[in-house]
Amino acid sequence: MFQRILVANRGEIALRIIRACKELGVQVVAVYSEADRNAPYLKLADRAICIGKAPSADSYLNIPRLIAAAEVADVQAIHPGYGFLSENPHFAEICRSCNFEFIGPPHESIRKMGLKTEAKTVAAAAQVACVPGSDGPISSNAEALTLARSIGYPVLIKAAAGGGGKGMRVCRDEESLIPALQGARNEAEAAFKNSSVYLEKFIDRPRHVEVQILADTHGNIVHCWDRDCSLQRRHQKLVEEAPASLPLEVRIKLGEAAVRLAKAAGYVNAGTCEFLVDADNNFYFIEVNARIQVEHPVTEMVTGIDLVKQQILIASGEPLPFTQEQIVTRGHAMEVRINSEDPDHDFRPSPGKITMLNVPGGPGVRWDSHVEVGYSVPPNYDSLVGKLIVHAPSRLEAIATMRRALDELVIEGIQTTIPLHRRIFRNRDFIEGRVDTTWVERVLMPEKGRPSSS
Repeated sequence: MFQRILVANRGEIALRIIRACKELGVQVVAVYSEADRNAPYLKLADRAICIGKAPSADSYLNIPRLIAAAEVADVQAIHPGYGFLSENPHFAEICRSCNFEFIGPPHESIRKMGLKTEAKTVAAAAQVACVPGSDGPISSNAEALTLARSIGYPVLIKAAAGGGGKGMRVCRDEESLIPALQGARNEAEAAFKNSSVYLEKFIDRPRHVEVQILADTHGNIVHCWDRDCSLQRRHQKLVEEAPASLPLEVRIKLGEAAVRLAKAAGYVNAGTCEFLVDADNNFYFIEVNARIQVEHPVTEMVTGIDLVKQQILIASGEPLPFTQEQIVTRGHAMEVRINSEDPDHDFRPSPGKITMLNVPGGPGVRWDSHVEVGYSVPPNYDSLVGKLIVHAPSRLEAIATMRRALDELVIEGIQTTIPLHRRIFRNRDFIEGRVDTTWVERVLMPEKGRPSSS
């Protein structure tokens, strides 16, 4: 086991990793930018090192400064969390070349699965169905036109690198294809320094279902079942739940497909295989997230597996302590992301000081957050303030618990997405499971910035 780990991240996930390290008896070193100098979780680390100014490029994305901090602190491993450099194969390679274990997959696997076109090639070899589309990046407008005609409109343009909805466009006719291609390329270049895009068939009103995997260095690979992440706005997840409300035989096939993918990619550590599921429960692979996910707590709640601890144990060379047959799900878990945004005004960012905070409690309620009263949410980073997670024996009971917890949760001083989540958990469509990846914008908030009366 490692003696000391550096957490190359901030906020909620930094605190989550610090807690896991403490329970494993591992010393932890936190890093922070000048904007995060007064972050409360820094006091829980054994040491905290400033790595630069507020902009991410000067701090959390600055590889030389992170490596320097690791050298000064004499750590054995680096945990990247999610976001920032967590899926950067160059960072993983640099960590290991400097004799720091990267708590994540090998850089070759990150590189292979990080490019969606490469991941689709691996999926095809593993006999996992993919959405029909281009075999690689689109090389010309003429190629895009020909392919779109062959698979039929609507089509979806996606950045070959990255995610989060960046470089993504839906085209419903030929007239809009070329302008959309150029817009997607420009956005992908700005976001990922890679303008490559590919084309695939657009599946109308699908559900977004993902499978959590764990793979150790001894050749053992398991899945920890599935999560439904269909509640999204502009490809950003709002609500996640586990397990997905699918027939058991479909869930089993999803898990088996994810394990085949991981084996084909030579994958190690935690990861997530993401799929689209159509109205007939056919599923299609879309991508792999080679890191811990924001929504990992719902899987933890239904399986009892601490995924962050498993990441650390796997990276230290420990074999998985369970077999596939020993991983079962119990009850139903849900998570909502509480962001410092104003949903009634097009999700306008709302940084500022938190003047009041009332955190809900009671049976089955978990609050993962790095904020406290007096904390100032900086404008420089992701707007996530916290994650409210509930667990109950059934989905309907989980919804009732979440409604109660959301009513107890009070954050003042900034605008948050709490009112939106209260509406979602009282909406009949959501309660009865009649939702998909477009539901928020089609039904709940059909007009920009104006809530629906549904």
